[in-house]
Amino acid sequence: MRTPVNRFPELGRVLPTSDLAGTAVSRPGRGREGAVVAAAFVICLLGGTVRVEDALTAPPLAAYLLALVSAAVLPARHRRPLAVLAATTAAGLAAQPLGLVLSPLVIAPALVAAYACTLHVPGERRAAGAVTLAGVALLAGSVPLAGDLSWQDASRIGSVPAAPLVAGLVGHAARTRRAYLAAVEERARRAEESRELEARRRVAEERVRIARELHDLVAHQITLANAQATVAAHFVDSRPEQTRVSLRELVETTGQALDELRATVGLLRQTGDTDTGVTEGPAPGLARLPDLLESFRRAGLEVTLREEGRARPLPPGVDLTAYRIVQEALTNVTKHASGRGTRVGLDWGGGRLTVTVTDDDGGAPTGPPALSDRPPGYGLLGLRERATAVGGDLTAGPREEGGFLLTAHLPVPPVRDTATAEEGRTGHANDGTEGTT
Repeated sequence: MRTPVNRFPELGRVLPTSDLAGTAVSRPGRGREGAVVAAAFVICLLGGTVRVEDALTAPPLAAYLLALVSAAVLPARHRRPLAVLAATTAAGLAAQPLGLVLSPLVIAPALVAAYACTLHVPGERRAAGAVTLAGVALLAGSVPLAGDLSWQDASRIGSVPAAPLVAGLVGHAARTRRAYLAAVEERARRAEESRELEARRRVAEERVRIARELHDLVAHQITLANAQATVAAHFVDSRPEQTRVSLRELVETTGQALDELRATVGLLRQTGDTDTGVTEGPAPGLARLPDLLESFRRAGLEVTLREEGRARPLPPGVDLTAYRIVQEALTNVTKHASGRGTRVGLDWGGGRLTVTVTDDDGGAPTGPPALSDRPPGYGLLGLRERATAVGGDLTAGPREEGGFLLTAHLPVPPVRDTATAEEGRTGHANDGTEGTT
């Protein structure tokens, strides 16, 4: 059975009964337990000194017996609260037949049992019913067996059944408070677990982002370097001049790769307020697209650029994504195709930027040995993740007429009357024209 904590709906959970009976309610130690039992015994014994005429005498043997029996069962109230409440209530009802005055003092063990009952009995209604039943039994047992009913008797009749009810209310308040504290503690624990899970998720996302960035950077430069080295090795004997040109381009390519890799790693080493001495340059974008295409042409790739619509500035994330898409697509063409008839398209119409990279041939590389035998990597997967991250989409696959087509749709900001193309974008073609910028 589960006990709802309806008084604190903001906690947003339901406490199991086991929480209330075990974890939420801490059982007293031996010293505290002994003090409670001794106090109940003494108070019950003092109640036996009261007489009907409100005189005080030494406690009779019956008072010792009643106090001893009532207090002896109290240590079991945590495990058997209902049985202990019934036993202490029955002992209180035996007060009048033993010649004692039934008063709140005499039933002190029953009050302790009523308090424990509201703490440990599963279900608030069940606990309240047991305490109420004990109060009704004590009410019936407090009526004088003989003689007229005096005002002292009337006050005792009212106070005796009210005492366990008050003890039950105090126990209920303690139970509610402990349940609240347990719920707050559980909520804090869950929040801590959620923070840890969120931290792990962020670390995983950051690892993927770093891996994607390094892949786009290293794969492009290494592919070009490999192609240039392959050309140099192929023509080392037959065309020494071409070999020297390829080697010079190889030196430039590897130098650029080292510079970009150093800048990327240096940026990752920064910790907010720590200066590493690395100056972060601007992130690559479509403004550097002509240089990118030229680097592939020097590696032997025949690539043209077609741009339609009115170019306009892009957010940094979208600009970088568009650049990386073209870079990775051309890298894949260099690695896995012959590289004849590769076309790059930028369409600014329809409220979005459509980037297309078309490999008309799509066949195996010809000429010097190339990279076509390398296993596929994570390039297309990384590009799809990039496009999705900025609110776009990307598709790639073979064309029916042969070759391979990659298409990406990226969001662009609304057109403004005063909007102009990004500064530094040079050499792009007019609407519907084709060039080789």
